[in-house]
Amino acid sequence: MGHHNLIFIADNKVENYFGQIINQVIIIKEVFMNIYSFRTLLFVISFAFLFIFIHNCKDREEPRKVSLYKRAKLTENHAGPSDRGSLRFGFDLRLGPKEDVRIYLPFLNFLEQHTGRSFSLRFTEKYEDTVENLGKGITDFAALGPVNCVIAKKKYGAGCLVMGLNSDRKPEYRAVIFTGKESSIKTLRDLKGRTFAFGDRYSTQGHIIPRKMLEDAGIKLADLKSYVFTGSHANTARAVINGKYDAGGIQDNLATRLEGEGKIRIIALSRPYPSSLICYNRELDKEIVEKVKRALLDLEPLGRHSSILKDWDKTEMPGGFTEFSESYLKEIEDLVVRYGLLK
Repeated sequence: MGHHNLIFIADNKVENYFGQIINQVIIIKEVFMNIYSFRTLLFVISFAFLFIFIHNCKDREEPRKVSLYKRAKLTENHAGPSDRGSLRFGFDLRLGPKEDVRIYLPFLNFLEQHTGRSFSLRFTEKYEDTVENLGKGITDFAALGPVNCVIAKKKYGAGCLVMGLNSDRKPEYRAVIFTGKESSIKTLRDLKGRTFAFGDRYSTQGHIIPRKMLEDAGIKLADLKSYVFTGSHANTARAVINGKYDAGGIQDNLATRLEGEGKIRIIALSRPYPSSLICYNRELDKEIVEKVKRALLDLEPLGRHSSILKDWDKTEMPGGFTEFSESYLKEIEDLVVRYGLLK
């Protein structure tokens, strides 16, 4: 237990520098798997990420434009023999590969200690690929936003295990629409004829909620000068901060932090929507599902388990987890259909 097999899936759109990171992680994993502790492995992996990013990402911070309908083909990469004994955990990309992996590894270590099972982390660049992996059994569990949860349930029959709690221990979160700190934009109505950055097309906080906020203010996509799907909350933040787009929509936790640092200005905060969830493949053994569920409900990120987690407050689940209820997702289901995300 305690050894994490970092397994990454990358579609044909991923930059070469990320391939270097993948190779570096695989090499480090092989060397340290049977020698050092998980804590040492985590430290070395983090150092490798930092070194490669510093030397390769200086000129690659711009978000990539993602078509509203075109999707890159997923490169199939099923678990190999060395991974068959572990439960594979996927996640929707939030802040970026490096930061998300750093956050999830200690979390998986907690699950290993409280379930007696080994876990491996599986990364995909696109939200829809995270759902596909879960549905096809390439992953066993996944942290999904409400939109992807609805799609996973409808398309693949996936189950929802628990819902995330915010810092007030409520199963909800909000989205934010923001601008650059020096922008003349004051209200949502001022966005007509301006450029706008969404996150991933399948993101609840990065697309669905901000889009609904714009519509409620009388602004449809056709009323914008242009818009882009950057692929993540971090990419959207950079796009606006760097002046590439006039405004954008991101998760409330990240927006609050960036505004506190004086980098952005929030112009609108959404009402509460259901938070992210942990979902599972429908073919997974029920005993395993229940064991993982008990561990998740026992997790206290704001209390006795705070010291073993890393930057968990940056997730949509800073307060831990609670029981899932179908009723929470009804409005999200309606928006998924309305915006043509369920095919």
